[in-house]
Amino acid sequence: MTLGPFGGVNAGYVLELYERYRQNPESVDPATREAFESWTPTELDTLAGPKGPALPAPGDVTTPNDVRVVVGAANLAESIRRYGHLAARLDPLGSQPPGDPSLSTSAHGITDEDLRALPASLVGGPLAESSSNAFDAIEKLRRVYCSTTGFDYSHVFVPEERDWLRHAAESGRFLPPMDPASAEELLDRITQVEVFERFLHRTFPGKTRFSIEGVDMLVPVLDAIIAGAASQGARHTIVGMAHRGRLNVLAHILEKPYAQILAEFKDPVAQRTWRIDLGWMGDVKYHAGASTAGPVGHTYVTMPPNPSHLEAVNPVVAGMARAAGTVAEQPGPPRFNGVLTLPILIHGDTAFPGQGIVAETLNLSRLSGYDTSGTIHIIANNQLGFTATPDESYSTSYASGLARGFKIPIVHVNADDPAACLEAARLAWEYRARFGLDFLIDLIGYRRFGHNEGDEPAFTQPLMYKAIAAHRTVRELFAEQLAAQGSVARALADALVKKHFTVLEQTFASLKPEEDYVAPVSEPAPAGTAARTETGVPVSRLREINSALLVPPGGFTFHKKLERGRERRGGLLNSPTERTVDWAAAEELAFATILADGIPIRLTGEDVERGTFSHRHAVFHDAANGNRFVPLQSFEQARASFEIHNSPLSEAGTVGFEFGYNIQEPSHLVIWEAQYGDFINGAQVILDQFVTSGRAKWGLQPSLVFFLPHGYEGQGPEHSSARPERILQAAAGINLRLVNCTTAAQFFHLLRRQAALLRRDPLPLFVLTPKSLLRHPSVASAPIELEQGRFRSVLDDDEARGRAKGVRRIVLCSGKVYVDLVGSEQRKTSTDVAICRVEQLAPFPGVALREVLDAYPSVRDVVWLQEEPENVGAWDFMRSQLEELIGDRCPLRYIGRARSASPSEGSSAWHQLNQRAIVERAFDLDSHTAESPKVLSKPSRSLTGSKR
Repeated sequence: MTLGPFGGVNAGYVLELYERYRQNPESVDPATREAFESWTPTELDTLAGPKGPALPAPGDVTTPNDVRVVVGAANLAESIRRYGHLAARLDPLGSQPPGDPSLSTSAHGITDEDLRALPASLVGGPLAESSSNAFDAIEKLRRVYCSTTGFDYSHVFVPEERDWLRHAAESGRFLPPMDPASAEELLDRITQVEVFERFLHRTFPGKTRFSIEGVDMLVPVLDAIIAGAASQGARHTIVGMAHRGRLNVLAHILEKPYAQILAEFKDPVAQRTWRIDLGWMGDVKYHAGASTAGPVGHTYVTMPPNPSHLEAVNPVVAGMARAAGTVAEQPGPPRFNGVLTLPILIHGDTAFPGQGIVAETLNLSRLSGYDTSGTIHIIANNQLGFTATPDESYSTSYASGLARGFKIPIVHVNADDPAACLEAARLAWEYRARFGLDFLIDLIGYRRFGHNEGDEPAFTQPLMYKAIAAHRTVRELFAEQLAAQGSVARALADALVKKHFTVLEQTFASLKPEEDYVAPVSEPAPAGTAARTETGVPVSRLREINSALLVPPGGFTFHKKLERGRERRGGLLNSPTERTVDWAAAEELAFATILADGIPIRLTGEDVERGTFSHRHAVFHDAANGNRFVPLQSFEQARASFEIHNSPLSEAGTVGFEFGYNIQEPSHLVIWEAQYGDFINGAQVILDQFVTSGRAKWGLQPSLVFFLPHGYEGQGPEHSSARPERILQAAAGINLRLVNCTTAAQFFHLLRRQAALLRRDPLPLFVLTPKSLLRHPSVASAPIELEQGRFRSVLDDDEARGRAKGVRRIVLCSGKVYVDLVGSEQRKTSTDVAICRVEQLAPFPGVALREVLDAYPSVRDVVWLQEEPENVGAWDFMRSQLEELIGDRCPLRYIGRARSASPSEGSSAWHQLNQRAIVERAFDLDSHTAESPKVLSKPSRSLTGSKR
């Protein structure tokens, strides 16, 4: 006899039951015991398969079909558990579920009568305990798995998690109470949600608000999750979401006052004083964030702002949650307690599968340094994008399909069934509390109006919107259900509507828009705060810290190639005036002194532990056993934690995460490093929408630091430029700092200044870090420069300053090209050229540059020289400001590569040729007189030198 489709795990389940019976007949229920008593060894051998053990069976001979029926029943039960969601009634609009053949009894070669003859224990689980036979248990399984909830967890491979989920679903222990008091409370909440939207729709016709209507249960679901998490110890809940339903969640979860929301709809421009120096301010109301003034229950709730890049807030929330649960005010690595904080992410049904940052964020969820002990995801599923249908939006069976690959349990739930929705919510936070892992609720509803309230959705979905127009709201359906049950009278349901309308009407009548409107303006620090910041550290103190950093754990074996460098570091600071401090040493000493000042540091990015160019070695690995040693976590002077992690190969997700961490814990120095500066391209959305504009739009004050390796080394278009022009294009007023240091001391003081300004003058800091210059002698600094100096935005030409009256040209440049200039042969003979470094590009260092210009009275022209093409790099940013600064004093000229769609040459030979030509042009005054500007006509004719 062959069992065909009746083998596999279910045959194993039957054998397991039989083995328990064989060892102790009393361990199974009487009906199962009676069935097993009739089995023969032949049947059991067949069930076990050709390699399975032959199990002795007492009792009388029966027919082989008995075994077949038992395995068929077990297979049917397993199919319902695995595929029952495919037959669940998940669509409030009533579309037919796809179903699956394996859910029918006949597909397994058995009948209902066969099931009635079998014991319920063959089905297993909590439902079997209250069932008289297998048929009864199977019907109960159908009611659990094929109702208005679709439990989707078969992809969870950890047995403990899967067993817990199965028991949770089948026990019904997470179903909410529906006594009259609880039912009335829920109805009141749903009424509040609906009336708010109806009031806005009536009062501000045509105004965009991205209504929640169709997934109204989102608010009660959030209520249940937040309350449940608070009961488990969560003290801070952070909610990330896009537009739809945002105003309702702000009003009813974050308790943003109705008056403030209504004032934003009134948009009282006439009552505001417009400041030309600030320009326009703020953002649309459905992008806004908020924080509760006090705890909701026992937890504070925060919703960060989010732009129209719908899922961009995902890693921001994850980073905020990580920061909120981290204790960093002690030496060593920080401690993270995920119980203290709960991240909730609310997704759109087309955005979740469509935007890659979702996958990047999910990938962070179980990585060291990034996990949040579980994020609860909710897809507010409209079953429709702007106009695109699911078939046009994702290739998976559900909008939630991506989560299956990350082994995240999923519950699909009909948004018109309040009890089922709350069960999903309660299950979500209990799973997260127990396992510290992500959970996803696919809240399937609809969208009552168009993409926005001015849209006509029937243009593209006429049948769907005909059904929606005829469909009653969840409040109406629930009120009718409760009235039919006698739980809540219909008159009371109507009274609740009137109550909530009255509150809104009274608020609107007493509204004072010019007072209730709150503009998100963040005032800058007093002028000169950064320039006045003292950052020097006594050399004696640096020696103590340097020595402490070199103390390894007992028995630690360093790689042989690293031993010489560590020996050299020991005498690094012996001579205060000798240029011995290279870039790596300056960085580590800056970090160490910042930690000694009590400021925590978090450093992450692509290969940061060693650094792309092997200069850092912040983490040593024992050559004998692989153990880790992090000097910045163990030196004795530290007063705060140091955290360092190699990030996954991601830009948008990891930069968003660090931005969130930074705004949640602004007192920490948070740094992200790219493997190459060019890779910041991958995070452009986060830069544009959060980092550079967050202050102007939302009043945020980020101070995230970026290390972006930059410099033209002949390594091609993707390993040369960190695209500073894109950062500078976003620079407006005082919203960021962009620097390009050329000495180790400058870098030391820059990092210490950024740490000192975290609370007084926080701004994002972009550092164009070197590559070849990391070990170049000209970059090294003397120890005394770390003690006596401070960061200088412009470095004058010390050699030329002594002969200032003879200088005819000032060459302004930034970064690595300076080393090419001062190391050239022409430098030795061109005594009439001064080469000055602009170390800080933004904010524009006008005061410092004016001092430089004033020091050279005979100058005939000023040159901006860069190694980048003319249309990239800093030229476009510097040009207008330099022209204004120079005025009529002399011409301003450009020297550099010609305009190009690609940031650099692909050929190393052409790179060297063009680089040499740039240097030559810098010192060639004759070809650049004000009377006869010329264009270079050599093999490197990609260069221009026109008068500007």
